[in-house]
Amino acid sequence: MIPGPFSYHRPASVADAVKLLSSLGSEARPIAGGHSLIPMMKLRLATPEHLIDLHGIAALRGIRRDGNAIVIGAMTTQHDLLASALIGETLPILHEAANLIADPQVRYLGTVGGNVANGDPGNDMPALMITLGASYRLEGGQGTRDVPAADFYQGAYFTALEPGEILTAITVPVPPEGHGSAYEKLKRKVGDYATAAAAVVLTMAGGKVATCAIGLTNLSETPLRADDAAHAVIGTSLDAAALAKAAAAARAIMAPAADARGPVAYRKHVGGIMVMRALQRAAARAR
Repeated sequence: MIPGPFSYHRPASVADAVKLLSSLGSEARPIAGGHSLIPMMKLRLATPEHLIDLHGIAALRGIRRDGNAIVIGAMTTQHDLLASALIGETLPILHEAANLIADPQVRYLGTVGGNVANGDPGNDMPALMITLGASYRLEGGQGTRDVPAADFYQGAYFTALEPGEILTAITVPVPPEGHGSAYEKLKRKVGDYATAAAAVVLTMAGGKVATCAIGLTNLSETPLRADDAAHAVIGTSLDAAALAKAAAAARAIMAPAADARGPVAYRKHVGGIMVMRALQRAAARAR
C-alpha cells in the first residue's frame, strides 16, 4: 500500500504544466484531487515516474457565467459546486449530484475536472455533462480544442484526451428558464459508486414533455445518453405507459458489469426505475 518512487512537480500555469507533460512523456501524470490516481499508485496498478500537481494553477479554479453558458474550471471542487449560488440558480442538477458523490471529505478535495476526465464509468459527473450538452476545453502542446462531452468517452478509462493534453474547463449551456431536472442514484452505502443512476433535464409545455435529455451512470463502460428513452416521453404527460416505454428503451442500451453491486439483470432493472423516478421528479420541478 505504498506508492513507488516518483518525482513531484507543481507548475504555476497551464502552459508550464503542458510543457512538463510534453517533455516528460508517457511517464508523467497530472494529478488533481488524487482520489483515483493515488489508490492506484498505492496498489502499484499505476507507477508514474512524475506527478504534475495542478493545485498551483489558479486559472483552473472558479465558476463564472459567459453569456448563456456556465464555465467551470477543472480544479473546481465538488464542495465549490455546492457552495456556488450561480450553480444553484442555473444548474441545480449539479448541486443535487455533487451532494451524492462520496462524502464531505472527498468533496472538499475531489475536482470536477478529475471526475469527468479520467473516464471512470462509475463517476457521476460525466453522464450529467452529456445530458446537459456540455463541452470540455483540452489544452496541449498542439493548441487548444473543445470536445463535446458526448464524444469524449471511448471506453472504460479511455477518453479523447491526447498525450500531453490537460482538461482545463467545462462549459455547460444554461438550460431554459422553467426547465426541470433530477438525478436519481441508487447506491449500497454512503460513498459508494452508483449501482445505477439516471440524470434527466426536460421542459414542459401544456402539461406535456416538450424537450428531454437522459443520461445514465455506471450502466456501461462509458456514460450513456439514452436518446430513444428521451424521445419516448416527448409529447406525453408522463403517464404510466410513457414511463414504462422510456425505461424499456433505456434498458435496451445498458450493459452493466455483474459485480458486488448485483447481477446484470438486477442492475438493468433498477436502472430503468431510476429513469422513471428522475423523469417524474424533473417534470414536477418543471411545473
